[in-house]
Amino acid sequence: MKNLAQSNYHSALQTVRDLKAKYGNTWNAINPESAARLVAQNRFKTGLDIAKYTAAIMRKDMAEYDADSSNYTQSLGCWHGFVAQQNMIAVKKHHKTTNKSYLYLSGWMVAALRSEFGPLPDQSMHEKTVVPALIEEIYDFLRQADAIELNDLFRRLEMGEDVQDQIDNFETHIVPIIADIDAGFGNEEATYLLTKKMIEAGACAIQIENQVSDAKQCGHQDGKVTVPQEDFIAKLNAIRYAFLELGVDDGIIVARTDSEGAGLTQKLPVSQEPGDLASQYLAFVEAKEISIHDAKDDDVLLKRDGKLVQPVRLANGLYKFKEGSNIDRVVLDCITSLQNGADLLWIETPTPDVKLIANMVNRVKQVVPNAKLVYNNSPSFNWTLNFRNQVYQDMLASGKDMSQYDKTNLMDVAYDDSELCKVADEKIRTFQKDGAREAGIFHHLITLPTYHTTALHMNDLTEGYFGDEGMLAYVSGVQRKEIRKGVSCVKHQRMAGSDLGDDHKIFFAGDKALKAGGQKNTSNQFDIDPNKD
Repeated sequence: MKNLAQSNYHSALQTVRDLKAKYGNTWNAINPESAARLVAQNRFKTGLDIAKYTAAIMRKDMAEYDADSSNYTQSLGCWHGFVAQQNMIAVKKHHKTTNKSYLYLSGWMVAALRSEFGPLPDQSMHEKTVVPALIEEIYDFLRQADAIELNDLFRRLEMGEDVQDQIDNFETHIVPIIADIDAGFGNEEATYLLTKKMIEAGACAIQIENQVSDAKQCGHQDGKVTVPQEDFIAKLNAIRYAFLELGVDDGIIVARTDSEGAGLTQKLPVSQEPGDLASQYLAFVEAKEISIHDAKDDDVLLKRDGKLVQPVRLANGLYKFKEGSNIDRVVLDCITSLQNGADLLWIETPTPDVKLIANMVNRVKQVVPNAKLVYNNSPSFNWTLNFRNQVYQDMLASGKDMSQYDKTNLMDVAYDDSELCKVADEKIRTFQKDGAREAGIFHHLITLPTYHTTALHMNDLTEGYFGDEGMLAYVSGVQRKEIRKGVSCVKHQRMAGSDLGDDHKIFFAGDKALKAGGQKNTSNQFDIDPNKD
């Protein structure tokens, strides 16, 4: 927000001057300008400060989206503070603002990359404490990005450059995090306690799913088991109470339903009166008519339309839902969540198909007109094949001759320059705009992009470095590109805080400071502006 850096600096300057006057000679070594610089570069003192600030941003963005669907928001999933930091530095560099840009904390990546147990599947087996720890880590790195950029600006100001306006109107790298709490890691009390830790670390938006917490599966895998709406509502309440207790009144709850791909339930809720939530949930359970005389001891029976029915139960005790009931269950989940405190929805889908998503969201909007979706642009989808299939069907339906295409092999590189594949790529390019306009998608995220980019880049570097290219593989494939593109961490010592630390040493020790910068610092070989386009 405009002029906050300026107001922080001048306020701190006067405060330190007043303190020096109060404490006299014992504070002679404290320089008010240096202290004010430290205050300006660390605007957010606690995670709660961050949560309150970013919650207000999300609320503003949600209102702007309601007024105009082109105002959708985006994020990438990050599994380390440095990854998140470089993400936001790049956003500011290329797009000149962080407006409408968030970060996503993926439970999948926490399980796969951050657990002390080692790599784990996405089944809530990782330590719950690692989630708030990662939130705190991300914001530490984002605050460091603020400090480094502001320190560079103050240095340039001292050298006589006219950068005062850039300092006064500095835009922070701090942006909202949508944080994945999986299915809540236990009962509603466990969800409440973990939510508090996540908020205290800085999270303003908590995403929770309606699976059974001790049987949680990745949303893109089989075997998912959902809970009755009443159980999920209790966890939504737990999250809201945590926000309110900590004073984050604008906190965001993202209610995720996995019902589209879930065919099982662990629990049959108790209906109190016809048509209540429990009754609606039970109506989705598959059951077969049975005579009381044919029922066995300990069988579970229900009464439907005046008849006894026996729910279909698997050997593990789980109950099956009726085939084809999944979309109706999704719609009920979404409406119920929004009517019980959720702010945003998340629907896991089998494919990234705008029409499929819109079909569900528009049904929800008939009851809750301002329903909005957080959508997972998941790497679990084969985007190329999905959209080529969609376009193939559209072209076929329009009467075009499709004999040149092998429907079973549309991934073939031979088709890359074909009309079908160019149309499919254009649909992928506009997917976020189309989804925001037609399917109520307020926020687009990619859950696992940095998992895949790390693997891809290591594959490419390893191929050349351990092969005939040798060191040239690194120089041409990494360093030369960093230099020419002005990537901030090409001067990795600066990015780790070396220049910032040198200035702090001067604040603390004056002329006696032992600095890392100087003629023998090899970083001087990289004479680039890290903010250059």
